[in-house]
Amino acid sequence: MQVLGFNIILVQMKTYLSIMAILGWFALIAQYYLHISLGITPPGEATIRFFSYFTILTNIMVALCCTMTLLRPGTFFSKPATFTALTVYIVIVGIIYNLILRFTWQPQGLQRIVDELLHLVIPLLFFVYWLLFVPKDTLKWNSLLPWLIYPLVYIVYVFIRGSFSGFYPYPFLDVSAIGISKALINSIGIAALFIGMSLFFIAWGKWRSRKAID
Repeated sequence: MQVLGFNIILVQMKTYLSIMAILGWFALIAQYYLHISLGITPPGEATIRFFSYFTILTNIMVALCCTMTLLRPGTFFSKPATFTALTVYIVIVGIIYNLILRFTWQPQGLQRIVDELLHLVIPLLFFVYWLLFVPKDTLKWNSLLPWLIYPLVYIVYVFIRGSFSGFYPYPFLDVSAIGISKALINSIGIAALFIGMSLFFIAWGKWRSRKAID
């Protein structure tokens, strides 16, 4: 019975990972096509701008994580700490978009489908997967600092490249529109959000682990 139960869980995990991987890669490829087809900038610049969005970079990591965990379990991407860090990142993508950015435009057709996948469906699916299947007993408080490297490097990159190109992927980081002081204040707020969410997920994971033992 235990073997049967384990096999059922394994099938559920693989099915879940397959769905997320398929949806993730579809959304990313479709978004790239839509982005390039706008023709606002040359293809090279458009490609750089495409990969300058935190949403895109994070969804790439999520899709890669699902694919690698499905095809080669036991690698870096299947580690609980990696999964949890990615969960923090993709959940924040969903939170910021749905609370701040959703009402700034009205996508239609394929763009709306892709938009919902990248900012709502995939964040929810990945969070549920973390909740149901990712072991949490090995999560440590000192994981916080390594998890912050990615968002901090991203913000620095946005400011440096924006100072040369004039392109800022998000309005709350747009120095040319809101000024450097407001952009830095917003950056500090975003950093605080990452810290708070990381601590929350680690604490939640530890609580779930203790509850499972009890």
